[in-house]
Amino acid sequence: MFESLGDRLQSVVHKMKGYGKITEDNISEMMREIRLALLEADVNYKVVKEFTNTVKEKALGEEVQKSIKPGDLFVKIVKDELTELLGGESVPLNTHGNPAILMLVGLQGSGKTTTIGKLSNFLRKKHAKKPLLVACDVYRPAAIDQLMQLGKQLGIEVYQEGKKDPVEISKNAIKYAKENQYDYVLIDTAGRLHIDDELMGELSNIYQELNPQETLLVIDSMMGQDAINVIEGFHEALPLTGVILTKLDGDTRGGVALSVRHLTNVPIKFIGISEKLDGLDSFDPERMAGRILGMGDIISLVEKATEAIDEKEAMDAAKKMQTGKFDLEDFLKQMKQIKKLGPLENLLKLLPGAKKLNLDQLKIDPKQMAHVEAIILSMTPKERRNPEIIKASRKTRIAVGCGLSVQEVNQLLSQFEQMKKMMKQMMNGNMKLPF
Repeated sequence: MFESLGDRLQSVVHKMKGYGKITEDNISEMMREIRLALLEADVNYKVVKEFTNTVKEKALGEEVQKSIKPGDLFVKIVKDELTELLGGESVPLNTHGNPAILMLVGLQGSGKTTTIGKLSNFLRKKHAKKPLLVACDVYRPAAIDQLMQLGKQLGIEVYQEGKKDPVEISKNAIKYAKENQYDYVLIDTAGRLHIDDELMGELSNIYQELNPQETLLVIDSMMGQDAINVIEGFHEALPLTGVILTKLDGDTRGGVALSVRHLTNVPIKFIGISEKLDGLDSFDPERMAGRILGMGDIISLVEKATEAIDEKEAMDAAKKMQTGKFDLEDFLKQMKQIKKLGPLENLLKLLPGAKKLNLDQLKIDPKQMAHVEAIILSMTPKERRNPEIIKASRKTRIAVGCGLSVQEVNQLLSQFEQMKKMMKQMMNGNMKLPF
């Protein structure tokens, strides 16, 4: 996300770091480049003007002129102002309710039903709570079936009454949720245009009846600046508490994310980061600003790791690495835990300096990981614990067992030995890193 904008802004920041001091001339040149980058990213022109004026004013202040490294302070100013533009601070979900009611609204085709599945999955994993999905989209053909299918995939119950009145369905669903001790109720409403008075009236009736803790507008980030009109239209009909931007992973411009809060005062609460059912992330302005400027997002990386990786197993693996006793059985366990984190290339992008090291361009073929797993699973427990006993006849048997070549088995064993040596050196502090 934000690839094009990130490239342009990082280039400007790098150029500014090369200047010995900040002058009216060089700051004006930088501001022209930043203005163009933001406009090309489809950021609202009023927002662009205000942003560049503020950065220029602060960059030419006394504090910057007296700074030893004015370029570094310029980076800080740009990051702080980007953070402010994105909303300043993250706004958490209001989950104070018994149950907490979350109502999702949006245009047809915005990805609302899929998003409600992702959000229920997020809440269950993040907060270890019990969500209930409610099918109130009684107009779109197969909308109820789609939600039922999502619920089945996730193992989350869906409450539905067919094509009845959505207001009555939602009231009955809340009663059912209370009786069955659900923590969250997520209402999937029908997609509609913000200028459709009749359907907007229905939304307003559901809102009045339920008084939800959260009313979240799901919007396609690829709509560009039209999204602002949609947000304002919905916000007039019912008080929105937040926005969920979908398809931000597929939009290289992403300008709507930089305009929403500033123009509508409605916070972005979640962003869609992939099509998978775990492809939803809470939105943090400061972390996002850091990612746009190529500073990485270590906090998000650590959070993902904490969710997916068993701490005790990780500690045991670290001790084995240090003593050189790390075997293929341990390696297989670690691989399985890493797979829970999602595609590796997405994780590498969160590292600071990923772009300079070309890690953002790295493509990791999931088939390769599957091949490694198949080879190890074809070994006996004794072979996994003692890879050194794997000689010619054993290699042939392992290759036949996993349907791969002896050459691929040899390659894995060789790479594993090299990795073991490198890990032991790193754990003992005897290895000089290449940066």
